Amino acid sequence: MDFKDQVNAIFVAEDKIPEEFRITEIHQREYLCNGEMRKWAGPVSEVYSPVCIPGPDGLKRKLIGTYPICTEKEAAEALDAAITAYDHGRGEWPTMSVDGRIKCLERFIFKMGEQRSLVVKLIMWEIGKSYADSAKEFDRTIEYINATIDALKDIDRQSSRFEIAEGVIAQVRRSPLGVVLCMGPFNYPLNETFTTLIPALIMGNTILFKPPKHGTLVHYPLLRAFMESFPKGVVNTVYGRGATVTPGLMQTGEVNVLAFIGSSKVANDLKKRHPKINRLRAVLSLDAKNLAIITKNADLKLAVNECILGALSFNGQRCTAIKIIYVHKSVADEFLKQLSEAVAKLKFGLPWDKDVKLTPMPEPHKPDYLKECIADGIAHGAKVINENGGASVGSFVYPAIMYPVNEKMKLFREEQFGPVIPVVPYESIEEPIAYQLDSPHGQQVSIFSDDAPEIAALIDPFCNLVSRVNINSQCQRGPDVFPFTGRKDSAEGTLSVQDALRAFSIRTLVATKLNETNKHLINEIVNAHASNFLSTKFIL
Repeated sequence: MDFKDQVNAIFVAEDKIPEEFRITEIHQREYLCNGEMRKWAGPVSEVYSPVCIPGPDGLKRKLIGTYPICTEKEAAEALDAAITAYDHGRGEWPTMSVDGRIKCLERFIFKMGEQRSLVVKLIMWEIGKSYADSAKEFDRTIEYINATIDALKDIDRQSSRFEIAEGVIAQVRRSPLGVVLCMGPFNYPLNETFTTLIPALIMGNTILFKPPKHGTLVHYPLLRAFMESFPKGVVNTVYGRGATVTPGLMQTGEVNVLAFIGSSKVANDLKKRHPKINRLRAVLSLDAKNLAIITKNADLKLAVNECILGALSFNGQRCTAIKIIYVHKSVADEFLKQLSEAVAKLKFGLPWDKDVKLTPMPEPHKPDYLKECIADGIAHGAKVINENGGASVGSFVYPAIMYPVNEKMKLFREEQFGPVIPVVPYESIEEPIAYQLDSPHGQQVSIFSDDAPEIAALIDPFCNLVSRVNINSQCQRGPDVFPFTGRKDSAEGTLSVQDALRAFSIRTLVATKLNETNKHLINEIVNAHASNFLSTKFIL
């Protein structure tokens, strides 16, 4: 059977889809604003799965539902609700005790868990992620929320005491910043979105939440959980075209924090629209073109295994993916041989297929873009090294290893965000260093070598060029307790479980001169539990 026929055969008629993985169309006609699910009777956007269904006219993406295309009017109403709920820091949520906020979030976790089956299925159908990875994303998100609660308890315990210096007594705590606009990515529509939304929420901010273009329906089953777990106006959704609804929100100057995961171009445009940029805090995870360096002293089997994981997990659609590989000329042929063999062993199919590693792609125009990148590479002297590399059918693209890639090609600079692996040969280690020096990105690098002096000589320069240096391992975000950030155009602000709590808050203190009158006042307030801020209550 021809390879394209093999790929075509993975797309089956609906009655051939296993019963437990079938989905009923979900037509969302409501959105969350000011503590209520508001009805929507306006235009809607159709959601087509990357899973295609064969028919008389060929393969067609399956319609799985629709969601509201709201306007600037609804976005403004959501903003008003968030502003009112925050009330210049005087609202119920920002003044609530840390213990009270934690209880609300624990209620949300319970209600979120009730929707696990549907949310996992929607991740799988909406973005084409394997069932196993979709389930892992949901479970990892729950773990992240629980870890966030534990981290906040630790911070609050450390803050539940008074400090005395130079005759001044003070209590230092973290306070919210105001209204936060959260915008997550399609590749981890639940997990990555919640890594900003949850810490922003638990620190006492009020939320405007815009779901990603692909992965919008994923959040629909959770809207009532938000509504029933938090005071009204604390969490509000913004639906509609990003270019239509978000600029107006930023132009009001009422958004205090922009939490955005996506392209630096969009982030820059949104920030520029804010009338007082000095008042805007930005927490951004942006573009990345992570580099792997295979030295002549590398364990090639290990390097290949890690590069396959790094470059092709979820079809390479991760900001932390390895997106370009520099390999020493002396080991290039053997590395490419082993890399091609490893790609050939990867199982391709539909998201519910057991042990599937390569699945259809959610972005409708991505296959054509990757074809352009491959054609451009060939035009400038590269070849597709692996058998069937770049073959595409419908929404599916088979991984392509391109070699030798050079600076004339799109793949040398552009973040492909898909299953194309550009490989560049080098003689001097200064060549990959020069690439990173000149790159507009600075998230991570992976260095593969068994030579300690060689690794040591690379650690120091790269630690000042990227935010994470991985030794003999793929680029990745986790564990979530580690800081996650980037240099240059790759990020602004730092995320980890604890860093995120700091990112969405500010250190604030109550202070007074240490004399008998003030000691009496403070003791009276603390003993009467009259203030949620000025308190020595210890959360267990």
